[in-house]
Amino acid sequence: MKTKYIVQGTWIGIVTGILLAIVLKMVQAITGDKVYTLLLNVDYIPIVKEYQFPEVIEVFFHLIVSVVLCIILVILYDKSRGFIHNHAILFPLLVNVAIGLLLYPTTSFSDRTPSVTNIISLLWWVAGHALYGFVVGVLINRKPKE
Repeated sequence: MKTKYIVQGTWIGIVTGILLAIVLKMVQAITGDKVYTLLLNVDYIPIVKEYQFPEVIEVFFHLIVSVVLCIILVILYDKSRGFIHNHAILFPLLVNVAIGLLLYPTTSFSDRTPSVTNIISLLWWVAGHALYGFVVGVLINRKPKE
């Protein structure tokens, strides 16, 4: 794997991962909908769910996932010449909305997160992931200064 993919994916993953965390933390603080808690939730992972981690460690877990995802998206963008390359902003947005929709049901594994039937929390969750995907796409599509 090329170092440039790792470097670009890492910085994009950290920046956008922090952005998503801040946005969902603000939404939770303002509305009371526990979407930030859901973002950091690991209650659905066997063994890990047995431990209570400090918030900073939970954010770190989230950033690891964000970095891995962004490295994959950078590689897909660079290797493709079709839809992904031609839709550098739309593709990450759609991928992340899909990931948000797939992850939302994990809220049913915890009593600390919103109810799986809470439509308002779902909308905030999906909106946050759409914003995340949009910014990932913008940053991937950005031409580096040479």
